[in-house]
Parts: sequence; C-alpha cells; structure tokens
Amino acid sequence: MKKSNSEILKIDLLRIGYAAGKRVELLMPPLSASARKGELIAVIGRNGIGKSTLLRTIIGLQNSLGGKVILNNKNISEISANELARESGYISTDIVRVSNMKVYDLVALGRFPHTNWIGKLDQESLIAIRNALIKTGMESFSDRYVSELSDGERQRAMISRVLAQDTEIMVMDEPTAFLDIAGKYEIINLMLNLTREGKTIIFSTHDFNIALNQTDKIWLLTENYLLEGAPEDLMLKGAFDHLFESSVVGFNSEDGSFSFRNQSRGIIWVEGEGMLRNWSEKAVIRAGYSISEIKSAPYIRIPGKTNKKWELVMDDLSKEFNSLYDLVASLRQINDG
Repeated sequence: MKKSNSEILKIDLLRIGYAAGKRVELLMPPLSASARKGELIAVIGRNGIGKSTLLRTIIGLQNSLGGKVILNNKNISEISANELARESGYISTDIVRVSNMKVYDLVALGRFPHTNWIGKLDQESLIAIRNALIKTGMESFSDRYVSELSDGERQRAMISRVLAQDTEIMVMDEPTAFLDIAGKYEIINLMLNLTREGKTIIFSTHDFNIALNQTDKIWLLTENYLLEGAPEDLMLKGAFDHLFESSVVGFNSEDGSFSFRNQSRGIIWVEGEGMLRNWSEKAVIRAGYSISEIKSAPYIRIPGKTNKKWELVMDDLSKEFNSLYDLVASLRQINDG
C-alpha cells in the first residue's frame, strides 16, 4: 500500500512526568513532534531520559502534565478508552507472566475493543488472530502456555496481540528486547512491512544502528528538547554527537559508526580494495592503530592475485599471515614488545 502523507499523531507542547498529590515531577521541557500515516519512528535517548513515559503518555496510559496529544485530529483526552483502544495499541517492556493462559488466548485479548458486550469473537476477529500469529511466526505456538515460552517467544506473542488489535497506530516500548540477532531483524522487517500496509509504528530502542538505518524518522530525546527528523538529517546536524560524549567511546558522524577511544599504537596504510580492505582496516583499528591516508611503512597488503596472504611490511622486513586474527596478534605483540 502506498504511504500517505497525512498526519496521524501530533504532540503539542506535551509535558511528561509524574504527579502525586501536590508534588509534580516534570521530566523535561514541553515536547512537540508528529507522525504521519505509514511511518516507522524510533524514539532514542539515554537511559532514564523518559522514553517509556513519553510512549505511555501518547497512548493514554499515563496522564500528561500539560499540552496535547492529537490522534486523528482528536485530543486523546476527549476519546473514550474503548475508542482509543480501537485506534492505538501498546506493548510495554514489562514481561507478562500469566498462568494457565495459552498463546492463542493472549492474542485473542487484542480483539476485545472490537467485540460486543459479551466478548464473542466473530469471523473477522478469528481471521485477525490467525493472521497475527502467522505474521509473527507464532502459529505453531497457539496451544502453548504463555508461562512455557522463552522471553523472545513471549515478546512475539505480545506483538501478535497488538497485531490482532488491528489499530492504525502501534506504540512499542523496546519491542526487540530479549530477541536474538536474527529474531530482532525479523521483527523489524515485520514492522517495516506493517508500515507499508499503512500502519504507523512508534517504538523505543537502544539499537542505534536499527534506528539510523531502518526508520523513516527519529524522535531524539535529550535533557532539554525533543528533536525529530529523518535519520540522515539528524546525522548531518550532528544531533547524535551528545549520545557518545564519553572518554571511552568515539562517534564518527560521517558514517554513523562508533568505536572505543584507545591510545593510538601508531598509523598504518592498508593497500588493496573492496571488502577485504574494509574488514582489514576494521581489524587494524580494533588493534589500536589509525589508518594512514598515504602509503608509508609500516603498511599492510591484503590478499590479492599475486599474494594469497596478508602481508605486513615494515621498512625492509615483511611477514605473512593466514588470517586477520594472526595479523592483529602480531601487531599487538610488536607494539607491546
């Protein structure tokens, strides 16, 4: 389905935090941002900055301390709980541990806003439940008890529940938590496919690479503001630099990579092209060396047509290595020695 440019969600000078009696704890200044239909939006920021609080507030699960949340041109404060549940779904980071409930029954709970007063599932609901299980790879788990699932499987079941809810906007707090690498990207791929069907998905994540490379927009939370925009626009503005303000970690705003700040052991030129050179340079950097812009000794010649091994050339001396592992070990030994 072709994505629409229509705005589905807008937060206007939203104040988030906690209120208990006369005590009010405001987490940050008023926030403003928007989401269009069919967008995948990542919410990123330091731990404790307020990502979860923001998500709970825009979904109506937590009261705001001021400002507005506009969903489909309506203030959510004026929408009934049942209507809000038909338009928006939510997954939290909390592990849901329930006894004597099967996966199918958990997913079926997502249809509650669409059922009649006795909660009977109609044919449309049955189809929605089955499709949700299929899309998340949980169909074969339908008869398993939720308490028997691994953390990753349980997370998939929770995503299935929200899919069955069939809302226009889906808000997910760390949806890829507890998943292995393959499972994480399968879920992200599922989320991308859902946005192509017209769903709007807003999710928090600590995976900077996913936010940078897979999303349409990023909401970047700092202590003082919310900055939104395409990942590339924010990168060009240097907006992410503060995330890596550390004596330990360095951030490269040219390619979005980061590395540990190690005391440089020296400078090395890497001779060659393509993937072998790229990974050879990464190995050399990991060993604590900087990459030289000009050819000078010492330098490394990667495997090619005339040589089948990595060659380290130091003045009039050279050594050959069968792997980058052996090359890095030798570089460290030379420097330490």
